[in-house]
Amino acid sequence: MRIPFRSPFAVDIAIDLGTANTLVYVRGRGIVVNEPSVVALNTKTGKMLAIGNEAKKMVGRTPAHIVAVKPLIQGVISDFEVTEEMLRYFFSQVSGGRTLWRRPRVVIGIPSGVTEVEKRAVEDAARNAGASDVYLIEEPMAAAIGARLPVQDAAGSMVVDIGGGTTEIAVISLGGIVAARSLRIAGDRLTEDIRHFSQEECKLLLGERTAEEIKFTVGSAFTLPERLEAPMRGRDLVTGLPREVNVNDEQIRRAMLRSLAAIAQAARDVIEETPPELVADIMARGIVLAGGGALLRGLDQMLAQETMMPVSVADDPMTMVVRGAGIALEELRNLSEVFVSADTAPMGFQ
Repeated sequence: MRIPFRSPFAVDIAIDLGTANTLVYVRGRGIVVNEPSVVALNTKTGKMLAIGNEAKKMVGRTPAHIVAVKPLIQGVISDFEVTEEMLRYFFSQVSGGRTLWRRPRVVIGIPSGVTEVEKRAVEDAARNAGASDVYLIEEPMAAAIGARLPVQDAAGSMVVDIGGGTTEIAVISLGGIVAARSLRIAGDRLTEDIRHFSQEECKLLLGERTAEEIKFTVGSAFTLPERLEAPMRGRDLVTGLPREVNVNDEQIRRAMLRSLAAIAQAARDVIEETPPELVADIMARGIVLAGGGALLRGLDQMLAQETMMPVSVADDPMTMVVRGAGIALEELRNLSEVFVSADTAPMGFQ
C-alpha cells in the first residue's frame, strides 16, 4: 500500500490520562510529556495560572483565591472544562507551541470499569482540545502490550496496574479481557491512609505531599530485611504548632494494610473467575505489576504470597500504559481489536 505524504507538523498521539500524572507518546518520537495531572486556578478571575509541573509545586502552598485541582478523580473526569484545557496544553507541548497543520489523532488509556458516559466524556474532552479522532484502550490491555505480553495469543496473561486513582487487574487472551476488576483503591488511597494514621495515631495533621513523601521513603507492603525510619513533620492537632515525629516502615505498612488487602483480594477474585487453562498459563508466565504503585517496596512479594503465583515488576512500570498505547498506535492494523472506543477502529492510520 502506498503511504501518503505526512507533514512534519502532523502528529499521532497516545495519552495515559492518569489521576496523578499524564504521559504523552508521539508516534515516531516516543514519550515527550510526563507531568502531573494538576491545574492551578484563580477562583476570583476563573483564569488558569499553571498546568502540570508548575501547578504541582503550588499544591498546599497557595493563598485562598488560588486552588490547585486534579481534574481527574479515580481515573475519570471530574471537571470537564479543566481537563479540556489541560489536554490542550499538553497538545501544545507536543507541537512545541507551533500551529499543527492537521488536528492530531489520539489514543487514550482509560480504566476498564468506566461507564459509557465516562468514555464519551474523555472522547469529547480530547476532541474539544484539538483532536480529530479519539480511540480508547483499556489501561490493563495497554499495560500488557507495553510489557510485550502476547495479548493476541491463545494464552493467558495477567496484569495488575496500580495507578494514582484506580487499580486495574485483568487476565488477557486473544486480544480481549477475559476477567477483570477495576478498583478505586490505588496510590492516592495509600497516601490518604498515611494521613489518617498520622491524625489518629500521632495527632499530627499532614499535607498531601508530605504523606506522599513518607510513602516513598519508608512505605512497604511486605516485611523488610532492614528497618526504615523517617521524620514526619506536620501540625500538632492539640497545640496547633509544628511538630515532628519519627515513623518506621512497620507503622506505615500497618496504616496501608486494609487498602493493600483489598488489592490482593481483587487479584484473587480475578484468578477465581479465570478458566483453568489460562490459570495454568499465568502460573508459568507470572503476574506483571505496572503503574506507579508497583514501585512500593515488597508489593510483588505480598501479591505472590496472597495469589500463590510468581509476580514480577515491569521495567519502568510508571510508563507502561502510555508505552502500550503507543505500541497500539504504531501497530494499528495488527492491534485494532484492542480498542473500546465507540468509533470504528482507525484503519486510516498509515
